[in-house]
Amino acid sequence: MHRFLIALISLILFSPSIMSANHTQDIKVIYTTDVHGNFFPYDYITLSPAQGSLARIKSAIDSLRDANGDEAIVLLDNGDILQGQPTVYYFNYIDTQSPHIASEIYDYMKYDAVTIGNHDIETGHNVYDRVRQQTHTPILGANVIDRTTKKPYFEPYTVIEKNGIKIAVLGLLTPAIPAWLPENLWAGMEFEDMEDSARRWIPAIKERENPDIIIGLFHSGHDASKMTGDYIENASVEVARNIPGFDIVLMGHDHQRYLDTITDISGNSVHLLNPANNAMAVGVVNISVTRDGDGNIISKKIDSEIADISYFKPSPDFMARFSSEELKVRDFVTRKIGTVTETLSTQDAYFGPSSFMSLLHRLQLKISGADISFAAPLSYDAEIRKGDLHVSDMFTLYKYENMLYTMELTGQEIKDYLEEAYSLWTRQITDKQKHLINFYNEKPSYSDNRFRYPTYNFDSAAGINYTVDVTGPKGEKIRIHEMSSGAPFDLDKKYLVAINSYRGNGGGDLLTKGAGIPHSELSRRIVRSTEKDLRYYLLKTIEEEGTVRPETDFNWHFIPEDIAAKAAAIDRELLFSPKSQKNQK
Repeated sequence: MHRFLIALISLILFSPSIMSANHTQDIKVIYTTDVHGNFFPYDYITLSPAQGSLARIKSAIDSLRDANGDEAIVLLDNGDILQGQPTVYYFNYIDTQSPHIASEIYDYMKYDAVTIGNHDIETGHNVYDRVRQQTHTPILGANVIDRTTKKPYFEPYTVIEKNGIKIAVLGLLTPAIPAWLPENLWAGMEFEDMEDSARRWIPAIKERENPDIIIGLFHSGHDASKMTGDYIENASVEVARNIPGFDIVLMGHDHQRYLDTITDISGNSVHLLNPANNAMAVGVVNISVTRDGDGNIISKKIDSEIADISYFKPSPDFMARFSSEELKVRDFVTRKIGTVTETLSTQDAYFGPSSFMSLLHRLQLKISGADISFAAPLSYDAEIRKGDLHVSDMFTLYKYENMLYTMELTGQEIKDYLEEAYSLWTRQITDKQKHLINFYNEKPSYSDNRFRYPTYNFDSAAGINYTVDVTGPKGEKIRIHEMSSGAPFDLDKKYLVAINSYRGNGGGDLLTKGAGIPHSELSRRIVRSTEKDLRYYLLKTIEEEGTVRPETDFNWHFIPEDIAAKAAAIDRELLFSPKSQKNQK
């Protein structure tokens, strides 16, 4: 009888119905990054249909919410939404009275949090402060510091509680802003190193919030070896590895798809992903949290993927909700501003002087009154067709919202600047190396023809006549013969140079590493700056002229001509023949 009672008591005490039962809670985190104004399934620069768009992503999100419920879906964005397509340019600078389309979309799609991006900062205080004030969505940036208060200018983190899971999201921005943008765009701010910021905030978040999951929403890429001035531009992986506490790090900025799991210095797994740019895909993270009956977490299961959304149809509700905004943008970009007598293409710009670059140089010199112009093809493979010119064509001619600086440089600095630019652009041709273009791979192919460096750093010059020796090493490539006016060129003389603000603030390192000007000295070299972005002045100048008659200024060329011509023909075939796959961004 005694043994029976013991057995009965044991059965009762350890029965699953009596014991504290384990339970599992699930949630999906969906995130977008580097949307760059791609809201609708249409490219307002090329005036053609587009595969990506938030309209398609809205359909994907709706299907997930229908299947799982709103409480099981967290939606995040990782910045760089306010620059790119005319959809945002129009509401940034043309219609500044209406609610900003980005703030409206954040609220309509029910984003739970967003992190500020460098191209968002590029729009200036009037734009990103306006968006921040208009949206109900938290805008994060823990390492963007208010100089006056010494506190974060944006919210450092936010806490999201859904489906019984408490998630803390810490937002960080690549700190290299001062190396790219004029200070008036970020006046009153400082940008802290991402790792330093995370090291301070993670313990604070844990103590204050005791979250179940910590997500890093970082507008920064994965390759920490890339330095921009004194800044680590892409520090996401380093933060994930060196600062224990993160379960997931969602990356952006570098426009490269990335999916990996690493182990941090404490031995814990951290999931990393990046769905790249232009709303072509989303990052998806599935989280399962299992607790015991007392609510203690006994296990966390996380898996992640990058999901293409091109097969989703645009959301009819999204298109209807923003139909009036879409019509305003369409009317804006299709407005005729002039005509062009010949088709312009950036394809020629990689192999010598081109009418596309000559037009840009001519306009920069006219707007600035400078002696010399520096400029690069900002879009890999862009074309402006013969005939009517519209506002949309100005986004092809000039991709970014840079101001135009007039800077003072010596002749030697001009030569050294070009040495740096052409060393990024071209290889040194030898008996074994036959390619002109500096490809990422030693043996490029039709399917893998990536440039080693971005084309927006391939600056050529106008106002001077010079040659580029393709057989010479860096430092011995450039020979400047004279000014294009016929006047002598003097290495010791100071010249006025038209240059975009990205470059003038140190972007691409052509002025710092190339010309050897310390970053701290760059601002003192600026003689004047346009008040508005360069595209605005390009548009106004073309409107005044009415008809654009492109001419190629043959003020420079590659030498030896026979060697350069053979290499250029090979590389043109690799890059632009029907066999090649367009891998450039």
